[in-house]
Amino acid sequence: MKKTTILHGINSHDIPRNVINSAEPVVFKQLVGDWPLVQAGRASDRTSVDYLKSFYNGTPTIVCKIPAENNGRMFYSDDCTALNYESFKGRIDETLDAILAGVHQLNDPSYYIASNIIDTHLPGLSSENNLSIPRDKHPDAMDERVSIWIGGATTATCHFDALDNIACCVAGKRRFTLFPPDQISNLYPGPLEPTPGGQVISLVDFKNPDLQKFPRFQDALLTAQIVELEPGDALYIPSMWWHHVESLKNYNVLINYWWEDSPAFLTSGMNALYMAMLGIRDKSAHERQAWKHLFNHYIFDGCEKSNAHIPAEARGFLRTLDRLGVRKLRALLINKLNR
Repeated sequence: MKKTTILHGINSHDIPRNVINSAEPVVFKQLVGDWPLVQAGRASDRTSVDYLKSFYNGTPTIVCKIPAENNGRMFYSDDCTALNYESFKGRIDETLDAILAGVHQLNDPSYYIASNIIDTHLPGLSSENNLSIPRDKHPDAMDERVSIWIGGATTATCHFDALDNIACCVAGKRRFTLFPPDQISNLYPGPLEPTPGGQVISLVDFKNPDLQKFPRFQDALLTAQIVELEPGDALYIPSMWWHHVESLKNYNVLINYWWEDSPAFLTSGMNALYMAMLGIRDKSAHERQAWKHLFNHYIFDGCEKSNAHIPAEARGFLRTLDRLGVRKLRALLINKLNR
């Protein structure tokens, strides 16, 4: 396993730009240790809950209810056609009380609120608990999306996100197991839908891996980075890195910042993946290999390499896309798909 870089003494409003640009996971020890929310959690779980409740505006949110026999793991049914827990619309304050009430009850279900946008449900919380992210962003890039994750001793099964992420542990304790993007085949990703959180997840049970069924998982573990976050610690997770997240206490709260510096008018990479399934995946082996070369030339090597020899006025979609170029390309695709 590889050791994750750990940095001490970094201020929440002075994160080094080169760390974010490195595209490697980094732990910031006590980056947000001075947040009032962290201080409340250090006092007690109840103090943390009361502090959060003081910002709650009553807006319903999606709550996950995980049966006790799942041991907090959000996963699939046995045949992978459904999920092994239920979701319903509920209140944050009632969910917080339910989590505390079940802290010492082994046979009670676990509750989890995932990726709840703070400003829509807890207005004012971010003004007292925030950090600044150094970005080289496009003028049309998205603003940071700041979310809160609240739950008991739950496990978010290994997955990736297509956004950069700083995850801040503000109560409880979290263990992250991280893998670089090239380990996807060794992690045995499951169905593209349904999924517990919108992204495909690994089928491997990290606590009890079946190495006969998933033998390459041993190779993935050779590349893994494992970090544990205490309250006040934060972890930078570059986009597309796989991460398995275990909440190690009976009450856990995490706040994360998601962002992407490219223009927001570009479409999701998953849309391109679905299009490639439609147009390439099921073709002959030699044709797929040829398309791999075309994708390297036109996509993965960047537009600078593919258009450098073409007069500027003739580059069309080969130039860096602006908002107008995106609209034209989208219209072209829609027209071709509708034929």
